[in-house]
Amino acid sequence: MVENQRVELSPGMVFDVSVAGDPTSPLVLMLHGFGVSRHLFDSQLPALAAAGYFAVAPNQRGYSPGARPDPMEFPRYDIDLLIGDAMALADRMGGTGRRFHLVGHDWGGSLSWDIASQWPGRLASLSMFSRPHPLAFARALKQDPEQPGRSRHHQAFLKPDAVETVLAEDARWLRVRHAAQGIPAAQTEKHLAVIGNPDAMAAALAWYRARGVVHRPIGPTEVPTLFVWGNADDTVGRMAAEGTADFIAADYRFVELEGVGHYAPDQQPEVSARLLLEWLAAHPA
Repeated sequence: MVENQRVELSPGMVFDVSVAGDPTSPLVLMLHGFGVSRHLFDSQLPALAAAGYFAVAPNQRGYSPGARPDPMEFPRYDIDLLIGDAMALADRMGGTGRRFHLVGHDWGGSLSWDIASQWPGRLASLSMFSRPHPLAFARALKQDPEQPGRSRHHQAFLKPDAVETVLAEDARWLRVRHAAQGIPAAQTEKHLAVIGNPDAMAAALAWYRARGVVHRPIGPTEVPTLFVWGNADDTVGRMAAEGTADFIAADYRFVELEGVGHYAPDQQPEVSARLLLEWLAAHPA
């Protein structure tokens, strides 16, 4: 059974969190990306709980109304602060300093790669959906003629009218993209209940605006890593996806899902849950 909790990590920073399972069980922290919310993992949370894990999926900084600094103050959405939120939540929910499993998607995947780089000893496993290793992605931007076009929304999100553009006509941009990438309509409504308003969308886009074109150096990942990529993903091409293998210095599994888009946990929930359970079982905390 999935429960909703409000978790205060510091004064003025209260996160909406979905949890499932015994809090004394090994923690699985699940970080969503842009265009969705904690509900991306609605189907995987109970499956993980049933298998003996404590699964935790927050609405991240800006997505939670109680943890929403002024979106115009971009430094308050710096990636180091976003990472700090995740690590503080891991300590609160799983025990300070304890090892845990980390699952990332899209922007949550970007945080997860950095967490694995900075604290490899804290992670029993890393599971990634739709976010290649940063070095593989950077290489693809230079060598894959299609990747810059796939990533053009990054620049669009920096424009002053980006919030209005994304939310125009009842969030048509998001609805069309979700449908094209295989998200069921009911799940889209759950995500829009979180981000389909100007305050939340401004905060979500502040993640992009805070980072701009600055990317911190990162080396090969030393944590056992599962990377799940749908070959219909509109933002990540094959070169970046397959190239991730070159930057994993640990046990690695790459899974290509035929006809699946950018949001595999929503589009193929049972397959995504099975892959996670197999990987976690092979790398106990």
